[in-house]
Amino acid sequence: MKTSISRRQFLAVVGAAAAVGALSACGSSSSAASSTAASTAASTAASGAASGSASGDTIKVGLLAPLTGDVSVYGIAVANGANLYIKQLNEAGGINGKQIEVVEMDEQGDATQAVTCFTQMVDEGITALIGDVTTTPTLAVVAESQDYNMPMVTASATAEAVTYDAETDTVYSNVFRTTFTDPFQGIKMADYATDKLGFKKAGVIYQLGADYNEGLATNFETEFAANGGEIVASETYSAGDVDFRTQLTTILAAGPDMVYCPNYYEDVGQILSQAADVGLDVPFLGGDGWDGVTQYATADQLDGCYFCANYATGSNPDFESAYEAEYGEPYPNGFSPLGYDAAMTICGGLQAAEDAGLEAGTDEYKQAVIDGIKNGTFEGVTGTFTFDDHNDPVKTAAILSFENGEAVFVEEY
Repeated sequence: MKTSISRRQFLAVVGAAAAVGALSACGSSSSAASSTAASTAASTAASGAASGSASGDTIKVGLLAPLTGDVSVYGIAVANGANLYIKQLNEAGGINGKQIEVVEMDEQGDATQAVTCFTQMVDEGITALIGDVTTTPTLAVVAESQDYNMPMVTASATAEAVTYDAETDTVYSNVFRTTFTDPFQGIKMADYATDKLGFKKAGVIYQLGADYNEGLATNFETEFAANGGEIVASETYSAGDVDFRTQLTTILAAGPDMVYCPNYYEDVGQILSQAADVGLDVPFLGGDGWDGVTQYATADQLDGCYFCANYATGSNPDFESAYEAEYGEPYPNGFSPLGYDAAMTICGGLQAAEDAGLEAGTDEYKQAVIDGIKNGTFEGVTGTFTFDDHNDPVKTAAILSFENGEAVFVEEY
């Protein structure tokens, strides 16, 4: 039987109180306190500090994210979205009368630190995990989680290997995600480029050695060629590079109709600026790492560009207004709605285990959470989704373009 969990079931009036959660610092606690998510969680830590197993009135859930460091913009967004959902759920009565107690830790964007945080959370009695956020730390936690069969849902780690080991044809049965995968994004944008936009010749530029960037680029190139298109130039750069003119000049000489640029928005902004400098005046396309690029590129540079994302501004006003009421500012990027949906997914599994009358933290309970997620249908902020054989969400992508320098929703594709 499928469990249907709707965000509307738990939507409550959101006040100005801090997000529910007990912050357990993993790493520099002083640094963690400086982040938005950590600050809101710390404000309630005194009333909900975690120790040992969950009581009969609470269910402990881990929340692992980079709240400080280079990728904290993503971690804070995910944590805020997740905490918002859990606050709403608790205010609506929790799960069968039990409150969700969040054990939140900052892994600072580091894989080793992420594993340390995870094992500390296990010692503190969590029965499920929301996280991690970026791919490399998530992969490290996935490996560690196998010994515990710990139910975990990442909001944003997109590499195929997070849920599936292709070399051994093994699905990590305890691991799920609410974002779509790197292969999905690359294929989706190749299809959109050829079938909807009519492009025939593509250049590609991406960061070498990064799972996200390489995953999108490889799958785009394969699908674009399969659709009858031609990859006329494929250029790479290294992490930390700031001058892309040589690669862009090579692409310009190859005569593309478009350029696929599956990188994060900071790099994308520089690439678009330098493309204009060398005279490469064709549309650029990208993936969900472009979310936020409007702060790094001009309206002229973004004109005619497209990217795919899990969420488009304006598609869920309830979420957007609740987020702003809670945190005093609009949601920062698409990672916040994904964090909200990751928390919803975990809580859907918890609901199934609680309905079965099992004891939180036991092996039977954790397996019931996993089964509840696997068999569930979730009506989330980013759409209604189920899970496929690799524990990836079955969902559409939002295609966005730009008007006057602002990202605008085009269509679901």
